[in-house]
Amino acid sequence: MSIVEQIVKNETVEDVLTVFALGSAIPSLDRMFGRYRYEVIESGELLKTYARLFEEGVLANGEGPVAIKGPNWKAPQFVIEKRYV
Repeated sequence: MSIVEQIVKNETVEDVLTVFALGSAIPSLDRMFGRYRYEVIESGELLKTYARLFEEGVLANGEGPVAIKGPNWKAPQFVIEKRYV
């Protein structure tokens, strides 16, 4: 199992997006969740969480379709603990 697969399957949607949205546009994130946790897309949780992270200032609009760190961005616990290194 790849590291990305482990992260998507084991961490919250919010935590995954907090990290992976910084380097990927929503179509790439959609494909990633489609591959490993389709139910997140099917229920609408992916887009709702993505939008909420912008509203809360965790993510912000960057140049082009890729988000940047917002003023309220904090590394998720799995990153701090280096759980998947």
